[in-house]
Amino acid sequence: MGSQVYIAGLGVISGIGNNVAEHLASFEREEAGMGDITLLNTVHKGQLPVAEVKLSHDELITISGLPERSSRTTLLSYMAAKEALDDAAIPGVHSVRTGFISANSVGGMDKSEDFFAEFLADNNKGKLRNISDHECGSMTEIVADKLGIKGFITTISTACSSSANSIFYAARLIKNGILDVAIAGGTDSLTKFTLNGFNTLMIVDKEFCKPFDEHREGLNLGEGAGYIVLVSDKVAKTLNRAPYCVISGYNNSNDAFHQTASSPDGTGSYLAMQGALNKAGLQPSDIDYINLHGTGTPNNDSAEGTAVKRLFDPHYPPMSSTKSYTGHTLGASGGIEAVFSVLAIKHGIIYPNLRFETRMSELPFGPEKHFRSGQDIKHVMSNSFGFGGNCASLIFSAT
Repeated sequence: MGSQVYIAGLGVISGIGNNVAEHLASFEREEAGMGDITLLNTVHKGQLPVAEVKLSHDELITISGLPERSSRTTLLSYMAAKEALDDAAIPGVHSVRTGFISANSVGGMDKSEDFFAEFLADNNKGKLRNISDHECGSMTEIVADKLGIKGFITTISTACSSSANSIFYAARLIKNGILDVAIAGGTDSLTKFTLNGFNTLMIVDKEFCKPFDEHREGLNLGEGAGYIVLVSDKVAKTLNRAPYCVISGYNNSNDAFHQTASSPDGTGSYLAMQGALNKAGLQPSDIDYINLHGTGTPNNDSAEGTAVKRLFDPHYPPMSSTKSYTGHTLGASGGIEAVFSVLAIKHGIIYPNLRFETRMSELPFGPEKHFRSGQDIKHVMSNSFGFGGNCASLIFSAT
């Protein structure tokens, strides 16, 4: 149980790229993925910016080889999970205990919405196959089957902390000798239900979001998927190249303050970060970069900022919210940002917090404003804080 858990592969798709290489290029260009809605059939077209993956349903079907009836959530999941598994290039991966731990929050809702639009207009219409994969677990099972993974398959859905928790769980399964390899992360696609829901909460910005800015007005929704391949010490020794890094710390805490809001004093956020540091055996001063949850909503950024101040004061590491690039990808965000955290260590990157102008009045620090590479990054903390107070923090460390 004392052995390390290594990161051997990465895969990601979002509004700023269809693979890891395209994401790195977008970061360096400081190019955000937000824009007008083009793919989702919604009354909010031309009103609310979103960060759509720049591939249509038909294009994703052609690339993936999955059935035409596949939900967008499934298609995005397969794209990123396959890239991660291919990147890891584990010799004899199907001969060792391999698991797929995937997260999402909308399941096949994009297809279900198509069904109900037709059915409500005429209850003799509507394609039932559009609701056959509605529930969240279907995405995981379809992708696992396509990847040939049969050893361990499970789905986690804890709102915006979902895929961080899937990575947390995967690390524990390997640590406890239950799995040798785990593909873990998450996926979510844009749906009318989520866009309408967040807009009803009055936390969607009609302009491009600006997390941790004094004048922030809300979030932009995004979509995508992000997965990392975690391997045991035994498997790491068989790889054809050195692993990216290790996952050294992880923790989940729940402040149970409110169904959708974080506690004003950031209790859950603080406990998650402190617990991850304790697990890693690190001090706050050891962290070289924080990938903030940073949604851009007044409540979230204030709560998270308060927790960061409590834990890191007076010495703050560089930090930023990459949601200023990708939008808030909900259940996928922890997986996508885990990929970014690993890349930060691999390439010495500090990501900028796009559009940040004015520091929040209650905080003595502000996020990074410009892309930097070639930095000495040994330990990265990645925060994912969800509805209901479900807060998860991960720490990745150089080997």
